[in-house]
Amino acid sequence: MVVKAQSRPAEVLRPGHAGCPGCGHAMGMRMVLRALGNRAVVVVVPSCVAVISGPYPYAALNVPMFHSAFEIAAPTAAGISQALKIQGKDDIPVLAFAGDGGTFDIGLQSLSGAADRNEDFIYVCMDNEAYMNTGIQVSSATPRYAWTGTSPMGNTRRKKHIMEIMAAHRIPYAATACIGFADDLTAKVKKAKEMRGTRFLHLLSPCPTGWKMEQHLSPKAAVAAVETNIFPLYEIFGGSEYVINYRSKGLPVETYLSLQGRYRHLRPEDVKSIQAETDRNWEELKRRV
Repeated sequence: MVVKAQSRPAEVLRPGHAGCPGCGHAMGMRMVLRALGNRAVVVVVPSCVAVISGPYPYAALNVPMFHSAFEIAAPTAAGISQALKIQGKDDIPVLAFAGDGGTFDIGLQSLSGAADRNEDFIYVCMDNEAYMNTGIQVSSATPRYAWTGTSPMGNTRRKKHIMEIMAAHRIPYAATACIGFADDLTAKVKKAKEMRGTRFLHLLSPCPTGWKMEQHLSPKAAVAAVETNIFPLYEIFGGSEYVINYRSKGLPVETYLSLQGRYRHLRPEDVKSIQAETDRNWEELKRRV
């Protein structure tokens, strides 16, 4: 019997990008782009994703790329998508990459407007939980108690529930994903590609520099975030139908927190508080399912 070798998906992110060693963004972008394919248009904004993508003529992407202003990733992608349709090219997906700062904070208004109109594009929030590109400042995606350059004693605010915000827009598809579960991420990108309307992926992508950990720990930290239920993997269809994609091992949150120097200052009562909030969020997600 002759067994045919399976062809590997084409790499859309070329070698030689300018990301830091162990960059979770670079890993996540590579997986997303590989699943999307080389017939697409990509929008990036000022952030680590723009650094990784690179400037013209040294861009690291093998697809057309448009660099928009920080706060308008979503409407830029929507405009490009509309222009392609006017030209009769309705088979070219348009994808926007933005960080948590450009999604949770600065770009939230324009993202909300595009989602309200159900514009036809895929939006991927590359979440490393702070403004890493400009010096590790706190964002509304930064978890409670986490160290950043502007919260040296630990962030006093809770992380914004961006998935609930997107679900409230009743968009066709929203999902969480992380670099530690590559098959799950790939499947979700391919599923989003086959749909129409606004599709949103919240992708956890650890930052060794900002999270104060060794370069090789990015995938391990991402896995630990899922296995402790700090970052569960699930989908939301039409804003109301919830599906959990992976039942975690339910490990204690310390498994995740201990990998990162940004939590080194935590007191035992802080860890208990994080565990209690994680348990509440997990029970709420199960209730919604």
